[in-house]
Amino acid sequence: MSSPADRDATWPSLPLEAWSDTCATLHMWLQIVGKIRLVQSPWTNHSWHVTLYVGPRGLTTSAIPYDQRSFEITFDFIAHQLVVESSDGGAAHIPLEPQSVAAFYRRVMDEMGRLGLRVPIHKRPNEVADAIPFDEDEVHKAYDRDYANRFWRILVQSDRVLKRFRARFIGKCSPVHFFWGGPDLAVTRFSGRPAPPHPGGIPNLPDWVAREAYSHEVSSCGFWAGGGPVAYPAFYAYAYPAPDGFAAATLEPAAARWDSSLGEYLLDWNDARVADDPHATALAFARSAYRHGCTVCDWDAALAASGEGQPPPVS
Repeated sequence: MSSPADRDATWPSLPLEAWSDTCATLHMWLQIVGKIRLVQSPWTNHSWHVTLYVGPRGLTTSAIPYDQRSFEITFDFIAHQLVVESSDGGAAHIPLEPQSVAAFYRRVMDEMGRLGLRVPIHKRPNEVADAIPFDEDEVHKAYDRDYANRFWRILVQSDRVLKRFRARFIGKCSPVHFFWGGPDLAVTRFSGRPAPPHPGGIPNLPDWVAREAYSHEVSSCGFWAGGGPVAYPAFYAYAYPAPDGFAAATLEPAAARWDSSLGEYLLDWNDARVADDPHATALAFARSAYRHGCTVCDWDAALAASGEGQPPPVS
């Protein structure tokens, strides 16, 4: 059992109301960097080419191709700077500090241009209503270093949980990756069967993108910092398509619940972090949600068994 001090260091609290302005600003900054990766990366099914990844200092794009070179962009939430590094030795460092989205956008594009990395992007944010183009956004300009660092530390723990959860599965499965549209950290398993067309309707996201993302049956689990009808951070789990009876399960741990506004199961971050073993608690939630989904969605028995650590024998 960890001490309260140890738990606060590794599984910190993140009340949305305390950092909502920083969260909204950081969301837009993340979209700018994510769109740079989107433009420069070959299309990968389910938009896996656009994501960011949790690193030892923050969130990173990983290597992005650019002609004969490559480059990487990292949000460093320890030194609080955006770092751009290219394979020819070029580097830029942009402070993460209170500044408008428009100012951040200009600084990023100026430093990219100085490094010979000219990547024009679509300037309107995705998956948010009333989206303001990045170069016009003087509304979002908050940055609280403490809460940005807490957010990253939470992503580190969530990444550990989801990678442990992912490791058992033998079917098609996404990496554990950070989608900047939501924004959320997610891992998705696939049954292999086609799914009915997704209805779309996500703000500022073409319907064809959502339909390609959900072209096949999925069981997904992840972490979200909260927003809208759920004003707190939480682990989530859902299936698409979700048949009748999907919402009726009692999952592990006892604090897990169905949220009808999202159509997902949730485990509040605070319920996980105060448990005797937060990692095991969050992992139990992911596994029980998947177990339930396999049952009601009638997934192949071998895929279901591999999710429980029982892959078929290798002959």
